[in-house]
Amino acid sequence: MSADLGAIVHDGTTRFRVRSPRAEGMWLCLFDEADAESRHPMARDDDGEHWVLELGGDLAGQRYGYRADGEWNPDAGLWFDPAKLLVDPHATQLDRRFKADGALTEHGADTAHLVPRAIVMREYEGFPKKAPMFDHGGLIYELNVRGFTAEHPDVPEDIRGTVAALGHPAVIAHLEKIGVSAVELMPVIAWMDEPHLGPLGLHNEWGYNPVAMMALDPGICPGGVRELRKAVEALHAAGIGVLLDLVFNHTGEGDTNGAVVCLRGFDDSAYARTDEGVLLNDSGCGNTVDFGQEWVRELALDTMRHFVARCGIDGFRFDLAPIMARSPGFDPQAPIFAAIDEDEWLHDRVLIAEPWDIGPGGYQVGQFPGNWLEWNDQYRDDVRKFWKGEGSAAALAERLSGSSDLFGERTRSVNFLAAHDGFTVADTLAYHDRHNEANGEDNRDGHGDNHSFNHGVEGPTDDEGVLAARAASARAMLGTLFASSGSIMLTAGDEFGRTQGGNNNAYCQFMPIDWEGRDIELEDFVAQRSAWRRASTRDFAQFDHSAEWFTLDGAPMTDEHWGDPELGGFELRIPGLEHPVRVDRDARYAG
Repeated sequence: MSADLGAIVHDGTTRFRVRSPRAEGMWLCLFDEADAESRHPMARDDDGEHWVLELGGDLAGQRYGYRADGEWNPDAGLWFDPAKLLVDPHATQLDRRFKADGALTEHGADTAHLVPRAIVMREYEGFPKKAPMFDHGGLIYELNVRGFTAEHPDVPEDIRGTVAALGHPAVIAHLEKIGVSAVELMPVIAWMDEPHLGPLGLHNEWGYNPVAMMALDPGICPGGVRELRKAVEALHAAGIGVLLDLVFNHTGEGDTNGAVVCLRGFDDSAYARTDEGVLLNDSGCGNTVDFGQEWVRELALDTMRHFVARCGIDGFRFDLAPIMARSPGFDPQAPIFAAIDEDEWLHDRVLIAEPWDIGPGGYQVGQFPGNWLEWNDQYRDDVRKFWKGEGSAAALAERLSGSSDLFGERTRSVNFLAAHDGFTVADTLAYHDRHNEANGEDNRDGHGDNHSFNHGVEGPTDDEGVLAARAASARAMLGTLFASSGSIMLTAGDEFGRTQGGNNNAYCQFMPIDWEGRDIELEDFVAQRSAWRRASTRDFAQFDHSAEWFTLDGAPMTDEHWGDPELGGFELRIPGLEHPVRVDRDARYAG
C-alpha cells in the first residue's frame, strides 16, 4: 500500500498527504467534538503533485477533510472551490454516510454540513497472509448485506443489516447448508444516492455508486475495517471465502452537472474525456474512471491491497470491468493486469470480471487474462432459452460443459442463472415483462429482454398447475447450474424462491430476504444438488475431454442429433460421476 498517502500516525506525529497537482492552495480541515472546523494550510510537496502537512501528536480518532483552492473552470476540467469539503481518496473510515444534495454541485455553496469526515486511524493489524479460500468450480453466493440480514429472525436486532451479521452462526449455518464456497458481497464501499432518487423518496440499496474507494459505508459497516475483518474471520473458520464487488468504473460524482466531493475536487483528470474534452460515459453513470493514468491505477491497487492485507479478502469481482482496461479502447494487455499479477498481495487473489460495459466494443467476454474468471451472460441466456423451449440442446451442452467457444479449454466461466440485476430465478418463471414502475422511470429502466417464461400466467397465482410447472422449471434450471463445468453463482434467495415482484432493476428498492416465507423444499433441493457436486470426484473447474454424449434413448450423439432444433435433451457421461447428467426438457428435469 502507498504508505505516504492519507493520514498516517507515526512516531508521535500525524502526517496528512493528498494528491492535487493543479490546485493553487490546500487546507487540512479538522473537526472537533462540537463539529467546529479549523483550517490548516498545507504545503506543496517537492514532487509538485502532492500537498503535505505534519502535525505533532497522535491524532487517531480525529475527523478531517480537505478544501482545495484554484480555478473554477469545468470546461477545462478545473473544479476547485474552497467552499467544498473534500473526502480524502485514501480515507479508510468515515463518520457518516454520503448525502446527495444540490449544494454539492453549486459553486460557492459550502458543503461541510453534507460531506462525511474521514477519521484518522492508527495502522491496522495485518491479516495473516495466506492463499485465497476459494475452490475454482465452487459455489459463489452473491448477496446484498443489508437485504440479506435485515430481517433474519435469528440475528440480533442490533447487527441486522450490517456486515457484522454475516459472521453470525445462523447466517453461516445457511451458507454451509447450501455449500457456499465464497460469498460475494455487493458493494460495501461508501456510496451516494443518485440525485434523482431523493425527490422520489428512494435510496440506492445496491451501492453501485461509490465515492471513497477504500472507506466502508457507515450504514452497513459501522465498525469499519475491524467489523469486516471479524466477519471474514468467522466465515473463514467455516471454510467460506469472501469476495468484494468493487466499482472502479465510475464514482458517485456523476456527470458535469454532478457533485464535487472527492476526486473531482482534487483532480478531475480521474475521469476520462474525449480529445474534444467531452466527459466519457462508458459506465452509463455519468463518468468513467480513467485507468490510462498511472495514479488512478495505483489508487485502485491501493484499495485492493488494503482489503487483502487488513481484512483478509480472498478476491474481487469488478463491476463493468472492461473500463479498467480502457484508455479509451479496451486492451487485453492493459497495464492494470500486469500490475495485479506482479503485486505481492494481489497476484494470487480470485479475480472476476463483469466483462462488459456500454462503451464502444464494450462486450469482452473471453478476453480477460487467463487467470481471471468471467461472468458468463451467454450461459444465463442459453439456459433460460432452452428451458423456455426456444433454445437448442447444442447451445445448452456448450454452456454446461464449460463454454469453450468463449474461453477455450481453460474453464474460466462463472455460470449463473440470475444476478443482482435482472429477474430473479423465481421471477424469470413468473413474469414475461419487467415491472419496474416503482423505480420512477416509467418502466424504461432494466433489461427489456429477459428470456423469461411464466407458464401462461403473469405474476402470482393460485393455479396449482402453473405453480407446479414453475417449480419444475426452477429445479430444472438449478439442476443444470449445479451440473455445469466452471464456477457457479447463486444470488441470495434464489435457492428458496425469492421474488422482486417482477422488478428487474431493484437497485432503489429495499427488498429484504423473507426468511420465514422461503420455499424450504426448493432450498433443500439446492442443498442436495450442491452436496452432490461437492461429493463428486469430477473436477468441475476443468474442461471435460473425457465427456461422452448420448441421446435420451442411450444412443451416441451424432452431428445429425446436435443439428436437430427439436432435440429436447441428452445424457452426459463423465468419469468421476456415479450417474450420467441427464437433461430432459419434456420431463422438466436436469440432474
